[in-house]
Amino acid sequence: MRNPVPAPRVITVVGPTAAGKSDLGVFLAQRLGGEVVNADSMQLYRGMDIGTAKLTLPERDGVPHHLLDVWDVTRTASVAEYQRLARAEIDRLLSEGRSAILVGGSGLYVKGTIDALEFPGTDPEVRARLEQELAERGPGALHERLAAADPGAGRAILPSNGRRIVRALEVIEITGKPFTANLPGEEPVYDALQIGVDVERPELDARIALRVDRMWEAGLVDEVRALEAQGLRDGLTASRALGYQQVLAALAGECTEDEARAETVRATKRFARRQDSWFRRDPRVHWLGGGELNREELPDRALTLVERAVTL
Repeated sequence: MRNPVPAPRVITVVGPTAAGKSDLGVFLAQRLGGEVVNADSMQLYRGMDIGTAKLTLPERDGVPHHLLDVWDVTRTASVAEYQRLARAEIDRLLSEGRSAILVGGSGLYVKGTIDALEFPGTDPEVRARLEQELAERGPGALHERLAAADPGAGRAILPSNGRRIVRALEVIEITGKPFTANLPGEEPVYDALQIGVDVERPELDARIALRVDRMWEAGLVDEVRALEAQGLRDGLTASRALGYQQVLAALAGECTEDEARAETVRATKRFARRQDSWFRRDPRVHWLGGGELNREELPDRALTLVERAVTL
């Protein structure tokens, strides 16, 4: 292994699921003398290993990884809480003179960490009222209201995502402003180099299908069954995770296991497209991959990008 090279103190590795972010994060951390900070919202949950493609200890190859396995599956995810945790890890690494490699495809988690985002608080009464309306009328009706109040949020949030719709409507009611008004432009907290891992669509779709097959072979159904006993169905966030939601439906007799597997592939492909669109909107992301280079060249090209950034 080469000696660590000079590097920006914070590096993000972003892009769609199954693009190869985790492996690249390990490579960069080894070469730069850094450590990885997880930015995949579902990998924060304990026990959600197979379905989130969480790296095993051997795959981490001696690189310390932070913010894995920190929440129980019954806990509702909070971007504000993640922001606090991630910045604490990054600040600790910087104080030790080490690079922080922020790796993951949860766009708001990444942005909330490296940029000056402030997340409005919550109002229990407003939240309870909206959740009751969600239960009675369904997400479609609330999404129509959100789209009318904030067209940008309506486009960004799926009509089926009741939890996010409720949160957006809550913020609008609390602040009196559109939900998207609380997501400002790029005002960095850290001087970060952002690397996007680009994979052309046909190859990415094939990788996703292969990944789902391997998850099933590795025991995803048994993992979900064990987590169900720990309260997974009650977890408002974890129960909606790709793969877990579909397997829970199969365990409840709502579909067959083969149907759950096929739906996991379809849903993951849709999700990957949304991830790609999110990160493409940020002009600061340096994209590597696609038709530009093959997978074998990606690590060295990323390292070259890092070294170039130091000299600028």
